[in-house]
Amino acid sequence: MVVVEAYAEVARRVLAGPARLGRTRLVAVDGPSGAGKSRFAAHLADALAALPGGGRPPVVHTDDLLDGWDDQFSFWSRLDEEVLAPLREGKPGAYRRYSWVRRRFLPRPVPVPVAPVLVVEGVSAARRIVAPEVTLAVFVTAPASLRLARAVERDGPEILPELRRWHVGERAHFAADDTAARVDLVVDGAPTLPLDGSRYYVRVR
Repeated sequence: MVVVEAYAEVARRVLAGPARLGRTRLVAVDGPSGAGKSRFAAHLADALAALPGGGRPPVVHTDDLLDGWDDQFSFWSRLDEEVLAPLREGKPGAYRRYSWVRRRFLPRPVPVPVAPVLVVEGVSAARRIVAPEVTLAVFVTAPASLRLARAVERDGPEILPELRRWHVGERAHFAADDTAARVDLVVDGAPTLPLDGSRYYVRVR
């Protein structure tokens, strides 16, 4: 069943939900690379910012926490220690962003304030271990060929060898974690329906 929904509606759903990460409502936007997770997260953040009393939530991209290509899933301890653990205690977090050009973490920390909502976007963001603390879990999908084309267009063909290895790891992770079956919302990241993509998305489940 395919349904067109407004980002404003899911934003209201988030704010009406319980805060399970300290005083913060954690939204996890998961899915394979190139599916449209960053786009969904950005539009949801815009919708939250437009609501009275909502404010624009901080958005953490897990790609910024990876220590290069070999840190596909093992980055989680860094996210937990630097961002999630402080928020559990009602304290602000901070992390250092990885530079894929310089191949090292940058020295200046990126602050993550205590806010009503935190959006974490990236592959494995909704992994099973964090499920008890998530207010809304989202899985964004798109055809594999389109996802590959998007990644190459964004980062160049030289990433193909690493990207193909990355995709194998993604498939294994999602199968073992059963992510798509557990989330609250499955989103079509490549809708063919005519719609204003900044205001609406297509829900698959």
